[in-house]
Amino acid sequence: MSLILPMCAFALAASISPGPVNLVCLSSGTRYPVATGLTFVTGATLGFIVLFIAVGLGLYSLLTMVPGLQSLLRWAGVVFLLYLSIKLALDSGQLPKAGSKKAPGFAAGALMQWLNPKAWLASASGIGAFTNANDLSQILLFAALYLPICWLSLASWVYAGAFLRRYVQKPVILMTINRTLALLLAVSCVYLLVS
Repeated sequence: MSLILPMCAFALAASISPGPVNLVCLSSGTRYPVATGLTFVTGATLGFIVLFIAVGLGLYSLLTMVPGLQSLLRWAGVVFLLYLSIKLALDSGQLPKAGSKKAPGFAAGALMQWLNPKAWLASASGIGAFTNANDLSQILLFAALYLPICWLSLASWVYAGAFLRRYVQKPVILMTINRTLALLLAVSCVYLLVS
């Protein structure tokens, strides 16, 4: 029980701090209905929890044993993030009409976590710091705590975007925000490559 509060604090810090998934949540909130953004959030949260449990059960050690796998994961993540940043940068700033299917959805959220080095690092460091190796009950407890914290943290970014939406009705303003977010995503790619 003494680990629950530190686990929650770690989960909150890792989930709410800015990262690629958070930026996509913010962008989704400015462009699409909140429910659409929350679909992405649900996919990202469940994708992360599956990754977290897999890392806890030893997947991370596989990365250290198989040469090149970690590098492949990093490059795949960078390519995916660059793809998202290009889509944001090229966006016209026009708010989509209701029923538009262009928004990132559940599957994109789940995939993004598996290609997100921040998610791998949060999983590995959290498991290493708060659980005994391969103790399934501790891993599942941590995952159960992480699930609502991660979902609420990511959802707060969608709601922040929805709040900003009322101020970005002009396409030029939304285009500026999207290009800023695209630049931040591209910068995170550079950071991933040099770190």
